[in-house]
Amino acid sequence: MTNRRDPAGNTHQRARIASVAARLIAESGIGDYALAKRKAAHSLGLPDSAQLPENAEVEQELRIYQRLFQDEEQAAAIGYLRRKACEIMSIMHRFNPYLTGSVLDGTAGRYAEIDIQLFTDSAKDVEIFLLNQRIDYEHSVPRSERAEAVLSVQSEDAIANLIVYPAKEERVTFRTRDGRIRPRARLDAVTELLGVAGGESP
Repeated sequence: MTNRRDPAGNTHQRARIASVAARLIAESGIGDYALAKRKAAHSLGLPDSAQLPENAEVEQELRIYQRLFQDEEQAAAIGYLRRKACEIMSIMHRFNPYLTGSVLDGTAGRYAEIDIQLFTDSAKDVEIFLLNQRIDYEHSVPRSERAEAVLSVQSEDAIANLIVYPAKEERVTFRTRDGRIRPRARLDAVTELLGVAGGESP
């Protein structure tokens, strides 16, 4: 979504930053678009004041890059991460889990983490449940002020971030930093995605 009032130079610069940021996300596993854009601008020798592209521009470049250079790898990784997400969502079903983020929308790069939203009256209930299930977790810093906690569960080959929100937030439409609706999906919808993609159901 390029601003028509941008000088041609700014438009070209934004495109260059978006392209490099997309490669960083795809190859290095950076999950934070803002960080990827800053690193991209720095690698291009641009000043801190450089106009950065919108997240949607980076996402468009990311999809192109993955399709050109990581197509088979990407499809296999997404299928695997979605199956892992289904396993975790099945275990956490009492907390109304939703898959969100790059594993859901299909842009997960190498080393991507699984983001699962949980909705409950108390984040402590989630911690107690994990302890009772003998599932190790670590506290991570929430990326949203609305989240009560982020509990990261790590296996040998994947990290899942359980992002805990108050139960009342389940009815709220979540949006990205640039104002787009953030997609999320229940377990049955993720299972259906696996079936459509030819993956095995969990």
